[in-house]
Amino acid sequence: MNKDELKNKLTAEEYAVTQEKGTETPFTNKYYTETAKGTYNCKICGSELFSSDAKYHSDTPGLAGWPSFDQAIPGAVEYVDDTSLGMHRIEVVCAKCKSHLGHIFDDMDAPTGKHFCVNSCSLDLKKDEV
Repeated sequence: MNKDELKNKLTAEEYAVTQEKGTETPFTNKYYTETAKGTYNCKICGSELFSSDAKYHSDTPGLAGWPSFDQAIPGAVEYVDDTSLGMHRIEVVCAKCKSHLGHIFDDMDAPTGKHFCVNSCSLDLKKDEV
């Protein structure tokens, strides 16, 4: 999908986050408090990225306010060095389409010691059928 097609498909915020490495407003996004079981897929290409079983609530200062996962589906994401904003972070992108998802941090409060801080607007939740 080219940039014009994406701009027509996505909201301005979704485009800014997934294509321009933006960040959505914390504590107000769609999946921050979501507890439904299912799979979180890439908003752009539909690839499965995170299981709801890996989602947890975080109160870690600076990381709270976005959906938190302690692991991705194996092979679903890639990691990119990010030196923007005068600091070193690790960006997380979709392995298939390279859309920006968020960042990963070391976090001893996370079940695996890793904290995927992900933007809701980069995801679509496919809920499990009951």
